[in-house]
Amino acid sequence: MNFTPIELGASVIFATAVLHTFCTGYFESIAKKSPRHAGLWHLLGEVEIVFGFWAAILVIFISLQSDLSTAKDFLNKRNFTEPLFVFAIMIVAGTKPILYFATNILHSLSKIVQLLLRTRSAPALYFLTLAITPLLGSFITEPAAMTLAAFLLRDLVYRHKCSTALLFGTLGVLFVNISIGGTLTNFAAPPVLMVASTWGWSSAFMFANFGLESCIAIFINALVVTLLFHRQLIEPDTGKKEVKIPLAVILVHILFLFGVVVFAHDPIIFTWILLFFIGYTTAYPKHQSPLILKEALLVGFFLGGLVVLGSLQGWWLQPILEMMSPTAVFYGSLVLTAFTDNAALTYLGSLVTGTSPEFKLALVGGAVAGGGLTVIANAPNPAGIAILRQHFPNGAVSALYLLVAAIPPTIVAILAYRLI
Repeated sequence: MNFTPIELGASVIFATAVLHTFCTGYFESIAKKSPRHAGLWHLLGEVEIVFGFWAAILVIFISLQSDLSTAKDFLNKRNFTEPLFVFAIMIVAGTKPILYFATNILHSLSKIVQLLLRTRSAPALYFLTLAITPLLGSFITEPAAMTLAAFLLRDLVYRHKCSTALLFGTLGVLFVNISIGGTLTNFAAPPVLMVASTWGWSSAFMFANFGLESCIAIFINALVVTLLFHRQLIEPDTGKKEVKIPLAVILVHILFLFGVVVFAHDPIIFTWILLFFIGYTTAYPKHQSPLILKEALLVGFFLGGLVVLGSLQGWWLQPILEMMSPTAVFYGSLVLTAFTDNAALTYLGSLVTGTSPEFKLALVGGAVAGGGLTVIANAPNPAGIAILRQHFPNGAVSALYLLVAAIPPTIVAILAYRLI
């Protein structure tokens, strides 16, 4: 393998950042023992801060190794469209009218499930949130689906006193289902988007090769986790009178959401739409909730750092992919995506020339199947963490517990993709 000192240093820093994600809970515990510097330890305990922090270290390293102009040129050549898009879509999708609309649809569907299966409302809503919302990711994009699902699960599950198993079991299934739920089209899942144009994959091709398998895996994962935890789920408060939101307000919000999704690859346009949307919510505050600006900024910061750090990992990732058979590529990409963003992984795979159709399908299949194993495995995952983190012990999500919780639904996804 040929590499430069900067590439080697970048990989060491990247490995340190990955290790840091597994230690955020440790930093939170230090913050309690050291109140004098608690702010610093809390900062280092924020999962969303990790990659942005180490990206800054990388830029300093490049400046020292070469010069400031080289570091600036390196940053200017990076594409930050995805972090900007996730920032924008989180703000729009996490608003009160959108959540109101999604909640009412799920409540209507849950009544049908309750009649058919004679079950309680909470398990029906829980199942539908984990089964239907991820599939919406194929149409409104995975980050938007993650934002919706996280808010719905926050109100249904996380705001109540939950066992550790329920906390992480739900999160593991959510991350895996969102990752594979965006594979029904060619534009919604980041790892698919990276290769669709290069390899000529249409939405019809994606549905034919991944659609049925993804739907089956999502259904099984949602059903199993519902059966495991249905006794712990608390019924929604039906006594509380909900203020209705006018249809016109809902339609305006859906229109803004649609605009951001349509122009997902044009940061100037979707940023303009976002600013216009913020102005609209300020002008008509009656049916609004506070925008999740802080959470969205943290997620954008995290993904921006991942773009900076991940861009210099090709020197060791690409040779590994080139020497693998299709079967090895599937399992290799599944493992590798736990340590690097799956979109970056598929992009590097698309640079390998002369690959077979089986290689391409295996690469993408493994990348999306492993997208729930860690926070960094799939771009929407930090969005879910940002919304739900405060409900975990010490306000920190254990990377180890998440990995353990995500393994069973990941195995279901593997079996679906390899056997069906």
